[in-house]
Amino acid sequence: MVNFKYYNPAKIVFGAGSQNELAELLKEEGVTSLLMVYSGDFIKELGIYDTVERAAKELGIEFTENGEVKPNPSVELVRKLVKQGKEKKVDFVLAVGGGSSIDTAKAVALGIPYDGDVWDFFYNGALPQKVLGVGVITTLPASGSETSNAAIISNGEWKLGFEDNRIVPKFAIMNPEYTLSLPAYQTNVGIADILSHLLERYFSDVSHTDVTDYMIEGAVKALLINARRLIDDPRDLNARSEIQWLASIAHNNLLDTGRIGDWGSHRIEHELSAQYGITHGEGMAVVMVAWTKYVAKVKPYKLAQLAVRVFGEDSFNNTEEELALRLSEHLKGFFRSLDLKTSLTELNIGKEHFDEMAERATRNGSVGHYINLDKRLFKAVLEAAI
Repeated sequence: MVNFKYYNPAKIVFGAGSQNELAELLKEEGVTSLLMVYSGDFIKELGIYDTVERAAKELGIEFTENGEVKPNPSVELVRKLVKQGKEKKVDFVLAVGGGSSIDTAKAVALGIPYDGDVWDFFYNGALPQKVLGVGVITTLPASGSETSNAAIISNGEWKLGFEDNRIVPKFAIMNPEYTLSLPAYQTNVGIADILSHLLERYFSDVSHTDVTDYMIEGAVKALLINARRLIDDPRDLNARSEIQWLASIAHNNLLDTGRIGDWGSHRIEHELSAQYGITHGEGMAVVMVAWTKYVAKVKPYKLAQLAVRVFGEDSFNNTEEELALRLSEHLKGFFRSLDLKTSLTELNIGKEHFDEMAERATRNGSVGHYINLDKRLFKAVLEAAI
């Protein structure tokens, strides 16, 4: 186990009716000018828009909103919102929706107090002197951004992340009832995203991490069980509640403590979604199947451990490589049960941009920690995904 510091100040308000505490939460933060960012009219259908507008009116808060967020959030929209926020003297940003809305809000919270271009934080390594507070009403269990210290945005060519504890949301309202109206595809890519966050943390070279090993294994089992429950009954609110909480548990950095996760697979998917605009969760399904298949042949031991402990494979009559390859097959079967694609061919993606994607991703050196991917190996995993 490695030394660590753990910090996560996000206040969680979970359960049916949790949105009714919004006014009190905004009051606690001393908000005077609120910018709400979201994606589409669904928040009006769910009654969230009215809840936010009512809370702002009750507290005398100036209220500005923008519903233009798209998947794989763009720096262009962030720049527009930063300009709008400066003009309105916004002092708090509220995200409603999933990871794209939350990451957009975090980027805006970085950009409003900053005199330069907000892209500086993502591309040029700028550090903020001040960050506005962010709050979240989450409607899509997936990214876990509602309690994470990270934001990821794209400029159309690069999809890059920024991490800082000051962008951890001040509060996250999680009402699982909001997820009942999600299309099956959105639910399922969210589940794939959650699983990818758990696996990235699990694949670690650090020894003596029994506590977090077993915590991650338990979370993976809980996710598989409740995903199957939703396949049987999409309106199972108990299963949706479990998955909503798992989204946060998988990405609030608690499961990072004492270990160093891999994260190479996410760098691969970020290149794919930046290049082709694919949905992140489905992209992660494709990449995790390919990455585990490739790594099974070069460094199988942690993959083999997961295959035995979670999927019940026989550790006595199989080699580590065989067990690791079976893990890849289990993941493929699980993603297919969610009606997700598991190869680039199914997404109509060929090899024509592999070199430039590998070049971009490794411009500052190899990516990944469990296995270091230089340009050649990065491309090899992409080829395994065909």
